[in-house]
Amino acid sequence: MAGSGAPETGGVDASGLKVVVIAGTWHEVITNGLIAGAKRVLDATGATYRVVRVPGSFELPVAARAAFDGGADAVVALGVIIRGGTPHFEFVSSAATDGLTRVALDAGKPVGFGVLTLDDEQQGLDRAGLEGSKEDKGEEAADAAIRTALVLRELRG
Repeated sequence: MAGSGAPETGGVDASGLKVVVIAGTWHEVITNGLIAGAKRVLDATGATYRVVRVPGSFELPVAARAAFDGGADAVVALGVIIRGGTPHFEFVSSAATDGLTRVALDAGKPVGFGVLTLDDEQQGLDRAGLEGSKEDKGEEAADAAIRTALVLRELRG
């Protein structure tokens, strides 16, 4: 697990930022942990946010685009993709990653990437910010989205 070397999260004022947290519905325990971590960061920073659910990680990019079209300053994309015995994992992982990158670049706004690509469910439980988890990728994704939105606001004057 990466974990070591991760930047500190929190401690920023994101008042006035509108954030949409978009989460898939697969692997509910892990996904709910990611959402809880994102909400903790957003609550602590003062950002205005809402949470919406989509069927899976493949649908995250189109929902992120709609969030930006609706006025969001940042999106936090949360999903869980667990490797199986077919190439489906690679297709969905690639589509979600490439799609979210494209949406962020096209919109010129940040997407916090909290899509877990895993070999097994335990890896997700270890990263979901649940009791006993080693990491909180929902928190990290929300923090990255907020910090980047604030940097972009500063750069654009």
